[in-house]
Amino acid sequence: MSLYAIGDLHLSLSTNKPMDVFGPKWKNHVEKIKIGFSALTDDDVCVICGDVSWGMNLGETLEDFRFIEALPGRKLIVKGNHDYWWTSMAKMTAFLETNGLGSIGFLHNNAVFSLCGTKGWFYEESTGTAHDKKLIDREIGRLETSLLAAGEREKYVFLHYPPKYGAYECPEILELLRRYEVRVCASGHLHADSLKLKFDGWLDHTRHMCVSGDAIDFKPCKILWDLL
Repeated sequence: MSLYAIGDLHLSLSTNKPMDVFGPKWKNHVEKIKIGFSALTDDDVCVICGDVSWGMNLGETLEDFRFIEALPGRKLIVKGNHDYWWTSMAKMTAFLETNGLGSIGFLHNNAVFSLCGTKGWFYEESTGTAHDKKLIDREIGRLETSLLAAGEREKYVFLHYPPKYGAYECPEILELLRRYEVRVCASGHLHADSLKLKFDGWLDHTRHMCVSGDAIDFKPCKILWDLL
């Protein structure tokens, strides 16, 4: 059972949101995703680091989720800033069950094996008000809940927003990664020119990886050869 990660599928199989307007890498990106996932087996696990579907509600995501269901492996989803369809865990779980989407799950206030995740925080969210602290405290709380749920096992964190980007750092998230001795932190969100400032490398004892779809040619990035 190998562990993979990819972010930012930006599917729109039921909505009109072509992605090739964002550059040539996005041309036929749905087919590229299918080809990229062909390297996985049904025993593998792939975490999708947010921005999964352009659907505005769960109903509009159904064809996108059916596409993900048909891909090999178990897929775990973290919330992205464009996942407007995201609602409560109870409603999302019921949606999966009702539509027979048995290979999909969510990382949200929980841990699967030792896999932890949440959306995270990025400077783009800043509004210069006290609301910022409320939002970041919420994300820190969710991530720590996930890390605690993983117990004593070696931990792997999946975020949508990168906690380090160019000269920017999110100290609250980086502190959690240090304190819980997280082995790998994979994130997405970055595209096109912003990829020039991505951070791929080690910080303290954590390996940081950018797994945005167009950063890795829509081929899920292998993180661990033996998850169990």
